[in-house]
Amino acid sequence: MVIAKHGLILGATALLLTGVTVIGAGIHLSSQASLSNNAPKELIDQVWQIIDKTYVDGTFNQVDWKATRSEYLDKTYTSDEQAYDAIREMLERLGDPYTRFMNPEEFKNMQIDTSGELTGVGIQLTQDQDTKKLVVISPIEDTPAFDAGIQAKDIITKIDGQSTQGMNINDAVSLIRGPIGIQVILTIKRENQEIEFPIIRAKIEIHPVKYSQKESSLDKVGYIRLNQFSANAAREMQEAIDDLETQNVSGYILDLRSNPGGLLYASIEIARMWLDGGDIVSTVNRNGVTDRQKANNSSLTDKPLVVMVNGGSASASEILSGALQDNKRAILVGTKTFGKGLVQSVRGVGKNAGIAVTIAKYFTPNGRDINHEGIIPDVTISLTDLQKETLRQNRDKIGTIEDPQYAKALDILTKEIAAVQNNQAQFAN
Repeated sequence: MVIAKHGLILGATALLLTGVTVIGAGIHLSSQASLSNNAPKELIDQVWQIIDKTYVDGTFNQVDWKATRSEYLDKTYTSDEQAYDAIREMLERLGDPYTRFMNPEEFKNMQIDTSGELTGVGIQLTQDQDTKKLVVISPIEDTPAFDAGIQAKDIITKIDGQSTQGMNINDAVSLIRGPIGIQVILTIKRENQEIEFPIIRAKIEIHPVKYSQKESSLDKVGYIRLNQFSANAAREMQEAIDDLETQNVSGYILDLRSNPGGLLYASIEIARMWLDGGDIVSTVNRNGVTDRQKANNSSLTDKPLVVMVNGGSASASEILSGALQDNKRAILVGTKTFGKGLVQSVRGVGKNAGIAVTIAKYFTPNGRDINHEGIIPDVTISLTDLQKETLRQNRDKIGTIEDPQYAKALDILTKEIAAVQNNQAQFAN
């Protein structure tokens, strides 16, 4: 069967109409022809075959995968819904929350953010592989979830009073999804506290890149905040760098804090804007086959660069920051990133249903496995809960000297600019 490749998505994967983003770290979107007659058993076998051929773990979580096929094909199914339940039950044996089946409605709601708009509350959601708890990667800035005070690493324990214990991501998304203007109450566990957040669903506009010229003690610097690796992120990043270059800035601060990821090609294109040479990222499947992406001598600037990251920086953000760190192109400031290094393939099956399958891991240029480990910044500086809340309530302070992580990044960048200027002066003499 011919599979047409459309692209890779990391971290923010696809934007659901709920405004909840399911984090599988990386998704490879594919198309697939329909079944000949869409019989329930054929759908089950189609899903089984996809897992058998592509799943990243060749042991299938120590499950006898061939016996599993016989077990489920020996049963009788009288409806598509029965087949859907059987497929979900079958996939649970893999112990991988990112390998999941989506019915037609759920699959329809998974779509790439090309318009820059989505409807919902504006959070990125994942499921902890060990505890199965629903964990917030990060709220999207300027969304109802962000305004309400939802934070990275929050655990969603209830949705409108319904416990999320044992709930999968698709079920959680269905409960959080709803019409614009209607409230949903998320109960959050944060450390030892349980807090209720009433949130009004809304239409959310996402502009991935915001930038401005800032002043340092030495010279002008460019500040670029990238919120998401969406389809237009690379174009907006290029426009930002080009504009700041015309303003003769002497260095850059790239803010990737709370950026949950997005399109793989966007992270690669943006990395190439900062790197003239070197590897960017490699992906390795279960057979050890490696695909490596490299810089291509197309950088837009070689001026000093400091990158800001935190626990909400995931997947595509980790690819970019890891590439810049390993190639010694930038100094990383902040806290350890989230740690998502799995690539998924998403494709249509049956009658407009879909399946996401973990097919590979990705690594930084130096071979670091990002999954679970994350990227460790060169300079660690944390924010207190009070500082986080102050910045949340006063977003105009983000990227100013009243933002402690930015202030540290600016101090480091100023020293880097001074070193460059001293070298240039010595060369001129």
